[in-house]
Amino acid sequence: MSKWEVAVTRRLPEAGMDMLRGSCHARLWDEDRPIPHDRLCALAEGADGIVCVLTDPVDAAVMEAAGPKLKVISTMAVGYDNIDVAEASRRGIVVGNTPGVLTEATADLTWALILSLGRRIVEGDRMVREGRFNGWGPTLLVGADFKGRTLGIVGMGRIGTAVAKRAVGFGMKILYHARHRLAPELEAAVPAHFEKLGDLLQKSDFVSLHCPLNKESFHLIGGSEIDLMKPTAYLINVARGPVVDEAALTAVLKAGRLAGAAFDVYENEPRLSPGLAELDNVVLAPHFGSASIETRNKMAVMAAQNLIAGLRGDVPPWCLNPEVRPITEG
Repeated sequence: MSKWEVAVTRRLPEAGMDMLRGSCHARLWDEDRPIPHDRLCALAEGADGIVCVLTDPVDAAVMEAAGPKLKVISTMAVGYDNIDVAEASRRGIVVGNTPGVLTEATADLTWALILSLGRRIVEGDRMVREGRFNGWGPTLLVGADFKGRTLGIVGMGRIGTAVAKRAVGFGMKILYHARHRLAPELEAAVPAHFEKLGDLLQKSDFVSLHCPLNKESFHLIGGSEIDLMKPTAYLINVARGPVVDEAALTAVLKAGRLAGAAFDVYENEPRLSPGLAELDNVVLAPHFGSASIETRNKMAVMAAQNLIAGLRGDVPPWCLNPEVRPITEG
């Protein structure tokens, strides 16, 4: 039996690529940048499966280009807003993602951003590298304290909960907002207190975003929401870029009405809102929340497992539309 034809939109870690090579002929976009949409359509033509990453929109046009052989779309990511899952379901195509595995790595990165922002680590690093450090001073780069401060978490899923549990070690009070309130025993286990979004923004010294991107969360944090925050507060976004109105936030930061912000994701990624990169009270990370060796290898393996299961006509282990009847040979 000939190998399945699979379009791979970005080279995966070798653990995943090895699994693909064992069962598939992989057509690979091997450039270190997102694949242009027209090239993605060409890459997908006649494919049995597609392995993508979150920067590559797999829409109806891509599925149409692939044609009737397309059985499965597998993304090496937890988020799947880049995939038209409804269209895939309509076409009988199963879709898989890689949930759960990146929780701890992303929570660690969140805290790296919180600490870097509050204690002005990036500013200090730049000062030393540029030769502007002239020795210790009593007012040099004074920053925020953490013990006794309030951390507000927007989105209390796996990652938000992991971030909250880390905050306990810093002696912080933890508030959270989510579409669905946690059960009382889960709140007590963190511990965390539920608040309406507006109240959370008003009360928090640090606000960390961990909600998925959907119609309800697009620009969830805009100008009016940012105005509710304390001028001494910090905003951290490791969710999805469009959850924040980046232009509005940039204007607030320029005006000095917010202490600072840290990003791992951007509204028009990889482009930044004009003026954002020039601000000293901003930490900018290159969307690498899950970028630990162990985590990325596990994600690649899960993506390959989802793909191979779908190609065999089975429901992928981490399936987003399990109600779809898998396409079988013949």
